[in-house]
Amino acid sequence: MKLSIVTTMYRSAPYLREFYARAIKAADVVTDDYEIIFVNDGSPDDSLDTALSLYGKDAKVKVVDLSRNFGHHKAIMTGLGYARGDIVFLIDCDMEEEPELLGRFHEEMKKTGADVVYGVQEKRKGGLLERMTGDMFYRLFNMLSNYPVPANLTCLRLMTGRYVKSLVEHKDREIFLAGLWAITGYRQVPVAIKKLHKGSSTYTFGRKLSVLVNSITSFSNRPLVFIFYLGFIIIAFSGSAAIYLVVRRVFFGVLLAGWPSLIVSVWMLGGLTIFCVGVIGIYLSKIFMETKDRPYTVIRAVYERNKDSGGRK
Repeated sequence: MKLSIVTTMYRSAPYLREFYARAIKAADVVTDDYEIIFVNDGSPDDSLDTALSLYGKDAKVKVVDLSRNFGHHKAIMTGLGYARGDIVFLIDCDMEEEPELLGRFHEEMKKTGADVVYGVQEKRKGGLLERMTGDMFYRLFNMLSNYPVPANLTCLRLMTGRYVKSLVEHKDREIFLAGLWAITGYRQVPVAIKKLHKGSSTYTFGRKLSVLVNSITSFSNRPLVFIFYLGFIIIAFSGSAAIYLVVRRVFFGVLLAGWPSLIVSVWMLGGLTIFCVGVIGIYLSKIFMETKDRPYTVIRAVYERNKDSGGRK
């Protein structure tokens, strides 16, 4: 198998037929030996039925049906595990990224000899708030992480089989794909692309915040180190203040009345303590989840013509 095209489905029914038609045209330019893998991430619409209808007409289509919604990144990793191609093209099927970019990425891979050619947005899509929160996400992550990732990274990428094999060997239960892409290594080359805007995103502000917390705590211990130094600074500051008050009382007979400042200090230190305990709790919860060793997705069914040809597991 020369080429695998992998995509995930969640509320994707309106785009699937157009995506399929354009994807096979793009694939035919590269090779006639290819497969298209649709991963149904518990989509509540008729995405699965549409994909199965394509499967019924085209032997090159494979459908992986997950038992429920596990999340975009976990669905992607599952799909990559079933890819058999020498090169693997990962793309979302919502038509925000053009399938025709496969040819451009393939030429870049041949020219540079890279194992990964990935897309970065020329200009981040969406309104002012979305652009600001996106920029803040990358700044915070790269500031706190040991493995910085490119800003405005997209899921669109063309990868060699050996890179994909190394990537799917990661068994993290809490998956942050951009981080896994970075720590897997190999030579990776960016290509600037224009990402189209197709209505509202399924990533709400709350979901983006959850991704930020998960990504930082999955790939960095710097928040824990920060807590240590913060505690040290507070102890040093409060110790100096205590000595100052004792000296004023003993040598100058001055007693400062400051109930409001005392209450504010108690509230501030109490909130800080709760925050620090919360950060530690997040790390402990991740340890708890990883030690369970549960599969990160459950597959209900796999629809493929050649069932004895396994993917990368």
